[in-house]
Amino acid sequence: MKKMIKNNKVLCVIPARAGSKGLPGKNIKKLLGKPLIAYTIKQAKGSKYIDRIIVSTDSPHIAGISRRYGVETPFIRPKKLATDKSSTVDALLHAICWLEKEEGYEFDILVLLHANAPLRKKEDIDKCIELLLSENADNVFSVTEAHRNPYFNMIKLTPDKRASLIEKGNFSSRQAAPKVFDMNSSIYVWRKAVLKETKSVFSKNTRVYIMPKERSIDIDDYLDFQIAEMLLRKKNLNGKKY
Repeated sequence: MKKMIKNNKVLCVIPARAGSKGLPGKNIKKLLGKPLIAYTIKQAKGSKYIDRIIVSTDSPHIAGISRRYGVETPFIRPKKLATDKSSTVDALLHAICWLEKEEGYEFDILVLLHANAPLRKKEDIDKCIELLLSENADNVFSVTEAHRNPYFNMIKLTPDKRASLIEKGNFSSRQAAPKVFDMNSSIYVWRKAVLKETKSVFSKNTRVYIMPKERSIDIDDYLDFQIAEMLLRKKNLNGKKY
């Protein structure tokens, strides 16, 4: 049985459009025998706090696969909200509007989980929700420490192709420079009212949840897919089934 967190009803939306240029068919491409989206669905279903899970897709095929893994696809997303230039936030606002108008469905917190991040844990999702409420934040998203620090040893080219350092600060080592983080495209959590008002991933009180790099793979192309496959196979060999 799900545990309501501070009387907040939590909706999870998993966006999964059909078009993918970097890796065609990415969202349902088989990863160790299961469609990629199945990993995210399993993690969402394992959350202590998520009350309802829907997949927002423009593809009846993806919708059918999602239903087979036990989640709802109450609508087919309009094609204009599923192009390369479409905003994920617009897709979320469409889902909210549809549920409110067609079902009268109300909730308090929205969780966005991208299907291209199969290595997160259900605990990561729950900790993001807990952080939102414990810090009285507007929204929370997951990050990982950046591979390269822009304050140290970053290079620019002059118009005549000569290299020079980008002046970002006088730091003797990478460790001395301020830590910076990459958005890892894994978990986003908003208060519904904040998302509807700001239509953004940043607001006056945005917090971040830091995840390790090994759980922050963001699959954009075949190399990313191979890395995810390798890490999952290693976890499975160690008895940590995904």
